[in-house]
Amino acid sequence: MQYFTSPTHTTVSYDQYGSGPPLVLVHGSFSDHITNWEFVKPLFEKQFTVYAIARRGRGETDATEGHSLDDESTDVVTLIRAIDEPVFLLGHSYGAQTALAAAVKVPDRVRKLVLYEAPRPRIVDQQAMERLEALAESGNWEGFALSFFHDQLLIPLEELEQLRRTELWPPIIADAKASLGDLRALSQYGFNPERFRNLPVPVLLQIGTESPRDLYITDALAAVLPDVRIEALPGQAHEGMTTAPRMYAEAVSRFLLE
Repeated sequence: MQYFTSPTHTTVSYDQYGSGPPLVLVHGSFSDHITNWEFVKPLFEKQFTVYAIARRGRGETDATEGHSLDDESTDVVTLIRAIDEPVFLLGHSYGAQTALAAAVKVPDRVRKLVLYEAPRPRIVDQQAMERLEALAESGNWEGFALSFFHDQLLIPLEELEQLRRTELWPPIIADAKASLGDLRALSQYGFNPERFRNLPVPVLLQIGTESPRDLYITDALAAVLPDVRIEALPGQAHEGMTTAPRMYAEAVSRFLLE
């Protein structure tokens, strides 16, 4: 791992691998800089020099309390500024909100931007957040993850039961505590699509055809961004890089390298 210090005096870690133009990856919740990208890593590293940032509480990055989404976007900006040429920037889920907030701060340093299903800040309402906080307080991190996936992302119980029987489930539970910090930060974030109306960067908004589209800010962004396209990944939901890695990597590479 490599490290830098953010302006908030936070130690941030990241992995670097591959060769080619620089690609900064910003992972989502219930995952980290490794698990979010493990299935597309062999495909990305053949075409890009990848900088996979570990957000707050992951990898060897400080596990801060009470941080904001803006704080995490500052972490991403600091990494981008440390790279000696403009970068491609890609974010997934909460990481997509973070990447978008970073891009608007340094648009001259971002060549193209890819966002996969950035969530609405109020994706978890107050009542649901109270339930999640109670589960966290009791240390029931599995119940916390199940509640979020089923009640907020609307994943059917039978699909969750299948997921629990795979090797993907333990890392999800291990990340639940850090993900609580994401949900807290997201619920306090003042997202306004007008802020991005003049973002002079080509943007690809990715969606899964099986995802509940109203959970995400895809259409709100498409209405204001000056250079934007939406691409649907057929048969996929919120984790296309895991469930269809080749399809996902090819879609990303096609947009970035065309």
